[in-house]
Amino acid sequence: MKSLHSLATVATLSATFAMGLVSAPAQANLALAQKNACMACHAVDKKLVGPAYQDVAKKYAGQKDAVAQLTASIKKGGSGKWGAVPMPPQAALSDADAQALATWVLGGAK
Repeated sequence: MKSLHSLATVATLSATFAMGLVSAPAQANLALAQKNACMACHAVDKKLVGPAYQDVAKKYAGQKDAVAQLTASIKKGGSGKWGAVPMPPQAALSDADAQALATWVLGGAK
């Protein structure tokens, strides 16, 4: 009976994803960036107040600890890496959300 319930759950989840009722991770992380006002200073493909996410991805490309570094920068804020305007800390952002944003940005915000 347990396996029948598990099969039903898997089938329901599969149907939900197939119908597009659940956002893809990229859309979810764009929504997370919008929800936390990241898009007020950043854009995917052009510099606003802060660097474009695609430029951030290029700068960190090939670095083994890039996710950890960018997650820390998001949480603690920073200055001097991209110009004179400092990025304010996002201390209220959960570690999981900061890491999700960092991973999304490092993937080119796609």
